[in-house]
Amino acid sequence: MLLITRRDGERVRIEESSLVAGKVVPAAPARRRGPAASYEELARVSARAWQPVERESLGGWELRAASGFTRRANSVLPLGDPGIPLDEALTAVRGWYAARGLPAYLQLATGAEGTQELLCAEVEDRGWIREVTAELWIGALAPVADREAPAVRLSRTADEAWLSRYQRKGVSEVALKVLGSGPSVWFATVPGAEGAAPAAIGRCVVDGRWAGFAAVEVDPARRREGLATTVMAALAERALDEGASAGWLQVETDNAGARTLYTGMGFTAHHAYHHYRAPENGAAEGSGGGASEGFGGASESSRSS
Repeated sequence: MLLITRRDGERVRIEESSLVAGKVVPAAPARRRGPAASYEELARVSARAWQPVERESLGGWELRAASGFTRRANSVLPLGDPGIPLDEALTAVRGWYAARGLPAYLQLATGAEGTQELLCAEVEDRGWIREVTAELWIGALAPVADREAPAVRLSRTADEAWLSRYQRKGVSEVALKVLGSGPSVWFATVPGAEGAAPAAIGRCVVDGRWAGFAAVEVDPARRREGLATTVMAALAERALDEGASAGWLQVETDNAGARTLYTGMGFTAHHAYHHYRAPENGAAEGSGGGASEGFGGASESSRSS
């Protein structure tokens, strides 16, 4: 008798005389392993998945605005040198957002090669205040899609039913533009009871090898039914069909439930990102020592912040 181990781990016995040919199954292909990624690649991919309605370049910095809908769409993403001394760049940033009636924010990252620990220290010295910290996690896409995903409806637009479950109420026209932005956007809905809001929703943006998950939300009365997993499985399957192999998502550091869920799906933290708000007194620039020539960072819950 021969003992054979299947791909799923099950062991079976067969008669040796029945074996015609055999080979050792190689390691899982790359599409099933966790992806490798640089900070710059993830920064650009995640920025394309949540686009502002207005943007302007300041050297290697991108100033973004969307009428205040989420910090990510209303903050500066520094992916290089601003081309002017840091104090002048920060003053220009404050003026740009003030002209739009918005507070000035910088989105900076730490914890991965090419991130911006030094710039974080520089702006903190100038009085900028860290308000929010979250993490960007990555993982292989195929294992997510392996899960069952019954009764999930996929759409290219966020319809009224989807928006009725979305955490941000009273979504504006600008917000809809941000939600619909990205190379290939999909919205998932698990219907609820008749006449009720959906039991669960989610959003995914497919961009080359990457699929970014966001807005995965479940009816509080139906938590622990696996609905978040169901939503992500349906979106992951569609992303695989479009050629993606890796997934990313952003999760707040205090969202224990989401972190447990995503860990179980094979996601791990890649880097942390922070939103720094300009001090209100306007006296910060220049207080952190001399102006810094050529300063810049490297060439970015699923809950959106």
